[in-house]
Amino acid sequence: MLPERGNRGALRMAGGFAAHGAAVHYMISSNDFRNGVTITIDGQLWTVVEFLHVKPGKGAAFVRTKLKNVKTGQTLERTFRAGEKLERATVDNREMQMLYNDADGYHFMDLESYENITLQRDLIGGPADFLKDGMKIQVQFHEAVPIGADLPAHVELEVKETEPGFKGDTATGATKPALLETGATVNVPLFVNPGDVIRIDTRDRRYIGRVQ
Repeated sequence: MLPERGNRGALRMAGGFAAHGAAVHYMISSNDFRNGVTITIDGQLWTVVEFLHVKPGKGAAFVRTKLKNVKTGQTLERTFRAGEKLERATVDNREMQMLYNDADGYHFMDLESYENITLQRDLIGGPADFLKDGMKIQVQFHEAVPIGADLPAHVELEVKETEPGFKGDTATGATKPALLETGATVNVPLFVNPGDVIRIDTRDRRYIGRVQ
């Protein structure tokens, strides 16, 4: 049914609001927070990574949260009043495959639409050191603009250069630098050799283990 002319309520939507010719802004109550929900605060996008509903014996209920900045990766803790309304950001996650990288950036293909896009290193951050051709990542879009990218937590890469290891080199905590196939350098145990494939944690550049 079409709205009656002049009815202001006709532009209001469940969970959000709109003005004629303007973008729709959806609202969410702090009572409905879930992990992975993205909200807008002071023009910045933040994703809820932890939340806890608190009902003290005295005083008003509130929601304690841990938020992650979608663009910078910064985390902060923030408390909201129970039932407080916030703007919910619509974030589209797309799986993309890396094609190659050059001076213009990192080139990816959308695995559903086959559209090609180029991401700059500052959008991907430090984990870009571990990107190689063919790797699949998740890219976040907000209003059709890429705003973030997530690599798998663990990747397997070949060691190209490092000091040769020796059988018995198992000194606790002893490490040496190793150059990986992507050009990144990480610290590895003394027994790791060139040609070994190792597993790396892309979040903190930590050596996890040798694959082969």
